[in-house]
Amino acid sequence: MGVASPAKVYLDSCIVIYLLEEHPQFSSIVRKAFETSENKRFYVSPLVVMECLVGPLRTQNRPLIQHYKDFFRCQIILDIESPTYRHAAELRARHNLKTPDALHLAVAYHHDCTELWTNDDRLNTAAGSKTVNLFS
Repeated sequence: MGVASPAKVYLDSCIVIYLLEEHPQFSSIVRKAFETSENKRFYVSPLVVMECLVGPLRTQNRPLIQHYKDFFRCQIILDIESPTYRHAAELRARHNLKTPDALHLAVAYHHDCTELWTNDDRLNTAAGSKTVNLFS
């Protein structure tokens, strides 16, 4: 019997922010999910990197910016290719998603991620069984 391939988990920006900025209500839940995740690989997109860095860049929080850089250096960053934008437009039109949410979901689909970790119920509805709301 062969070894199962690791699950491909796309991390929504909120998950990364909760973890790295030690959100008082959610960071322990995210940390536990990471710690108990066997046979999973974690992925982000350039959109996740961008969304996560806005707050620390706005406040010039250099230690937090470095913390994010260190975290992203250890993650697999998925490209966003042209067909992904078209798919995002279709998802946005069909499910009334905001552009970033549609793009997150389209990236997860495009790269065959088996899970999308989020705290966004709109993504749960649009992605069906692919999404894992860590807080439900």
